Amino acid sequence: MSRRNRTLILRSVWLFVAMSFGLQLLAQTPVSGVAQQPATSDSQTAATQSHGFLPNSNAKLGVGDLIEVVVFGVPDLSTKTRISGSGDIYLPLIDYVHVADLSTDEAQGLIQKRLEDGGFVRNPHVLISVDESISQTVTVMGEVSRPGPYPATGERHLFDMISAAGGLTDKAGRNVTIEHRGNPGERVDLQLSSNLADDSKNNVDVFPGDTIIVSRAGIIYVVGDVSHPSGFMIEDTNLSVLKALALAGGSTRTSDLKKTKILRQTPNGIQEIPINLKKVLYNQAPDVALMKGDVLFVPGSAAKAAAYRTGEAAMSFSTALAVIAVHP
Repeated sequence: MSRRNRTLILRSVWLFVAMSFGLQLLAQTPVSGVAQQPATSDSQTAATQSHGFLPNSNAKLGVGDLIEVVVFGVPDLSTKTRISGSGDIYLPLIDYVHVADLSTDEAQGLIQKRLEDGGFVRNPHVLISVDESISQTVTVMGEVSRPGPYPATGERHLFDMISAAGGLTDKAGRNVTIEHRGNPGERVDLQLSSNLADDSKNNVDVFPGDTIIVSRAGIIYVVGDVSHPSGFMIEDTNLSVLKALALAGGSTRTSDLKKTKILRQTPNGIQEIPINLKKVLYNQAPDVALMKGDVLFVPGSAAKAAAYRTGEAAMSFSTALAVIAVHP
């Protein structure tokens, strides 16, 4: 090969390299006065789908959320972390970044700016996914079928969250408490009606981070000489001695109403409260309200039982004599 041909070949190679290098610089250099948007390649799109990024870019981040930060093209800077109680996350090179109460778009923009301003990455492209969104949930506890955290995106009301938790159990009380995260002293106490469909005034708004606590109804027991001894649910003090006796089917003919008593558990032990149930029945004494856990004991009268047995025996003997007289 002649010297002239070698020179032409070398110049061609040099020109090709220079043009390739120039095109790379042009692609990386933003045009003056125009905000450059980083291109999203097919591999980046696939990565976005595989990481399960939130479709709602306006979703708010909050304390406790587990997020994944991906810096495309710089895998060493990508990380998965949980937002601390102070609302911060730690990222390589740029230290702590406060992201609580920011949307995913806002947090991405903040991290991109920190990376670029620090000279760590040129034209960074950051995407954030939320693996566990604790901050955007409402926790339902107590007497519901499926206690636990439930998503609270969009407008939510108390009955929506109770329904999402499977509804009330058969042991649920009517007292409901709503606690707001960050304001432990601020709580809402509600007393639901027996028919939630007609209780619109208590169907209040709930917000992400709230905790709903459904109380458990108390139980009182009616035992002794009554028709149907059993336990009955009670809400606060709206069940009295007479109502409890009625639920138990009433007294029997051998009940000793004058010696009825309430057995109540106190910090000092069992307290006995005597009740003259006969006077209460005849409105000669006030009815008494029962408390959760009370036991209403209606004793039997041995004298009445003996008298009835004697009467029954006499009745049986008289019936036998009559039969013998008719059929000697």
